[in-house]
Amino acid sequence: MTQRRVSMADVAARAGVSGQTVSRVVNGSPRVDPATRDRVEAAMAALGYRPHRAARALRTGRSQTLGLVVSTLATVGNSRMLQAVADAATARGYATTVVTAGGRDALDDAFERLRDQGADGAIVLNEATALATGAEAPAGLQLVVVDSPPDPRFSIVQSDHAGGARLAVEHLSALGHRTVHHLAGPGSSFAAAERERGWREALAGVGAPASGLLRGDWTAGSGYLAGLALPADATAVFVANDQMALGMLRALAETGRDAPGAVSVVGFDDVADAAQYRPPLTTVRQDFDLLGERAVAALVAGIEAGGAVGAETVPTTLIVRESTAAPR
Repeated sequence: MTQRRVSMADVAARAGVSGQTVSRVVNGSPRVDPATRDRVEAAMAALGYRPHRAARALRTGRSQTLGLVVSTLATVGNSRMLQAVADAATARGYATTVVTAGGRDALDDAFERLRDQGADGAIVLNEATALATGAEAPAGLQLVVVDSPPDPRFSIVQSDHAGGARLAVEHLSALGHRTVHHLAGPGSSFAAAERERGWREALAGVGAPASGLLRGDWTAGSGYLAGLALPADATAVFVANDQMALGMLRALAETGRDAPGAVSVVGFDDVADAAQYRPPLTTVRQDFDLLGERAVAALVAGIEAGGAVGAETVPTTLIVRESTAAPR
């Protein structure tokens, strides 16, 4: 026997709402209160409802496809965001297509490819945002940029990088460290710049100079080299991502400076393996799932409204583990 496809009316009946409300949720309309949206999405999940992309494309003239633009697939942050965006898009009945762009010309080509594929809009992730802010907005393609300075041409979704950095420094200061060194990310990165800004502001707040700045490239290898170069009098370091913190911990161990006994270390991201580092890493958690969901929601809302819908900042949280302690 052929099983009947779950309809929008079935979802509406289960959630106790109108069919129009279900349609608004499916299409990412901002005109639905969060509690109702949660109830409709729960009903969709329980019933196994999947929007019919082909039928909707014929009705609306849209492909139900979202593009994702990244500069590289190699970093942990990009991988986590790709997964989060793909999951959120699938939940709303959208397919996704990924293109890479390593430079300005490559970004223009990426936008052109997405237009050729009929994408309704695109989400530009992380390191590719520096390219997007200097490029012309692509005609006929709605954009959401993840981690970017304010720009009226597109919607922006970002983590509270500066706030997370302040949490890290305040934690180390409360333990008794007189100052905190910082291993920053690449100078071209908006997220790295915001984390550095938060570090500087937090140190200024406790009257400590921001003099201990090192710079890496997000990789564990650069963290290892920075750890070898860390001044002998350093007792605490805030590292701009967990991968570099991993390399930092290795360098400290090899040079006889145990963490947290000699040097306390705080990372950023809370990658899946952070709790398995040696020692388990104190870090600032980014909510990648929420970032992905809000980026997709902003893009779908922009597609529906025909323009950018503003900016949103997602909070970050300090996760205290065993890599930080009071100085000796």
